[in-house]
Amino acid sequence: MARLVGKKQTIDDPKRLTGPEKAAVILLALGEDHAKLWASLDEDEVKEISQAMASLGSVQASVVEQLMIEFVSGVGGSGSVMGSFEQTQRLLTAFMPQERVEALMEEIRGPAGRTMWDKLGNVNEAVLANYLKNEYPQTVAVVLSKIKPDHASRVLSALPEDFALECVQRMLRMEPVQREILDKIEQTLRTEFMSNLARTSKRDSHEMMAEIFNNFDRQTESRFIAALEERNRESAERIRALMFVFEDLSKLDPGGVQTLLRAVEKDQLALALKGASDSLREMFFSNMSERASKIMREDMESMGPVRLKDVDQAQMAMVQVAKDLAAKGEIMLAGQGGDDELIY
Repeated sequence: MARLVGKKQTIDDPKRLTGPEKAAVILLALGEDHAKLWASLDEDEVKEISQAMASLGSVQASVVEQLMIEFVSGVGGSGSVMGSFEQTQRLLTAFMPQERVEALMEEIRGPAGRTMWDKLGNVNEAVLANYLKNEYPQTVAVVLSKIKPDHASRVLSALPEDFALECVQRMLRMEPVQREILDKIEQTLRTEFMSNLARTSKRDSHEMMAEIFNNFDRQTESRFIAALEERNRESAERIRALMFVFEDLSKLDPGGVQTLLRAVEKDQLALALKGASDSLREMFFSNMSERASKIMREDMESMGPVRLKDVDQAQMAMVQVAKDLAAKGEIMLAGQGGDDELIY
């Protein structure tokens, strides 16, 4: 699993530290000989301090001294401390089972230090619902209570109606969940669902090739598609169906067009529209003010002849902007494969 580490700076002011970060500095300064202190913390506290410790970086000795002076005398001579993944894992191993340490460090490392429930919140609702529909309603109720409400609502909508209603009723009657039960559910999700998801989430090869083809210039794209059709017509047709090209922007609704217009530079738009069909041009013009439309037409006329390569690049850039906006949920792109298909 890739480790995502932000830029670390030397900490020279204790006021900049949060509570968990201060605790992390103290425990780092005490070292492995005092690892028994960790045993007095509950799991949430261990997790919070561990996450702070793993991303702490360098802390000046003067800061360590100020933080430790209430507890230890003469700590100034011990020098600075450095928080790291390795140091954190070594300290945790001194008092915690290796299996729990590895699971905890996995959560700290990523992606981006997210917890198990945050990771679950990024799973597509249809995929999550397909897994949860085979679980007990009470278990599903616990899971839905731990993820974000907007995601939980989408998962509920994707579950069979009777089963979803039962889960809602369990959530309404749910008492505080005991830690051991929550741990068991979390461990089951990690081993039986997330691990299987990681193994089965490999991208479809046709989707990957469609994205590559989207980045070809027009002539190269046509050449590859034509050559592929001769050897494997089915694959060529599938790739073409998965591709999202400039002309597909005609499927945007008026709100989406206006959002895209605000995000694209005017000179890039003018160049892209030089190579667009008349209907697509008019769609963009109709979503501009009369004055803006007139200026855009004049800019396009003043360009004179333009290179096909430059037009292709401008159109590809606009498609990428549209995809970025769709990924943020600001617009909706309808794919060629059907009116309800979304491309992100």
